[in-house]
Formats: sequence, structure tokens, C-alpha cells
Amino acid sequence: MTEDTSKLNTSKLGTKKYWDDFYTLEHSNFQSNPEDTGENWFDDNDAELKMIQFLEEHLHEQPGLKSNARVLDVGTGNGHLLFELREEEVFDEEAEFVGVDYSEVSVQFAKDIAVEKELDVRFEVLDLYDDNSGKDLGLFDVVLDKGTLDAIALSGLTFEEGTAVELYSSKVAKYMQAGSVLLITSCNFTEEELIGYITREPTLEVWEKIQYGSFEFGGVKGQTICSVAFVKK
Repeated sequence: MTEDTSKLNTSKLGTKKYWDDFYTLEHSNFQSNPEDTGENWFDDNDAELKMIQFLEEHLHEQPGLKSNARVLDVGTGNGHLLFELREEEVFDEEAEFVGVDYSEVSVQFAKDIAVEKELDVRFEVLDLYDDNSGKDLGLFDVVLDKGTLDAIALSGLTFEEGTAVELYSSKVAKYMQAGSVLLITSCNFTEEELIGYITREPTLEVWEKIQYGSFEFGGVKGQTICSVAFVKK
């Protein structure tokens, strides 16, 4: 039985105020030094690099993984993942990259970086749990999440239909079409837990997994981070 990690201790990392304050500071640092574009989350595990390599290696293996894909980064923060994808030219120039976040401060920060880097990446404010938010974004071929579900789990938010974690996959699936790929990386959930939560949405099924270095403790093997790709049926 999958442990309900969403009911573990909440943290300030799950609050909008924390992220607004965090990106206010990072934006200020960037304005003083345009080369300082902020934190690259999970850098110690090379998660971002592995996500990019995965997309490149599996291009055209699913309908959504096409050269001119529409790519959505959920909880984009400073937009680092999308900037790297654009600079590495994993997709064609015609591909559309959109980063969304519920922090207006992070969105403005990412927009300013895009201008400085002269990169074609769009950023919009979006609250996944507000049904009136992001209605004009349309559908995407690829959806990315690097640590966003982790932060959501720390919020402790609960709605009539269930916890924010339990509802996450249905909220994300609204922006996907048949053949679209969701690639998600987590450090708070085990691979089994992550799969359990995402497949609560019946249209999403496991496709592939990214391998990371593992550890062994008490005879049990595991890894500190996991990345799983899902495809929408």
C-alpha cells in the first residue's frame, strides 16, 4: 500500500510567501548581476541534465515528443529548465516553450532572464488549483515538473475533492492531449509513490523511468531522487 506522503509534515517551502520572498531576492541579485540567474534545483543529482537528455534520446518515440512540440514547465520558478532546453536545441526553433508559476515574482524574474538571454520562452502566472487560471494556454505535447509536486506536497492544501497532491495529476492532465508526455522529477516521493499519485488520473500511464545512482541501507536499495515519464492515453 502506498504511503500517503502528502499527509506528512508541512513546510514553509509549500507556501506562496516563501517562493515570493525567495524569487524577490533572486531577482534582486540578477538585477545587480545579470549573470546570476538563480538556483538550479536538484543540480547535485544532475536531474535537469538527465531530463534534457531523456527528451533528446526519446524524441519522436511518442506523438507528443515531436521536434515542434508545445512544452509546458509547471512551477517553472526562474525558468532554468526551459532556458537549457532552448539553448541545447533539443527541439526545433518552431517549438513553443511556456513556463507557468503561481508566484508572480518568479514569472517576472523568468521574463527578465529571457529578455537578457534573448531566448524565445514565454512565462505566465498560473495556479493549477484555480479553475479560472490559465484557461487560454491551450494543450501541450510535453509537460515538465522538476520539484513542483514536492513543493505542493509540503503545502498541506486540501480541497473538497481531496488533497492537493491527490488532485495534481488531474489538474495537469487538463493541459495534455492524447500522446502527450509528462516528465516529472521528485526528491520527496519514492518512485512507487510518485507513480501511484500520477496514475490516479486514469488517462495517464507509466511510459519510461530515468535511472539515478542508488544507495543501500539495512539491505534495502533506493535512490534519493526519481524521474518518471507518463503518457496520456
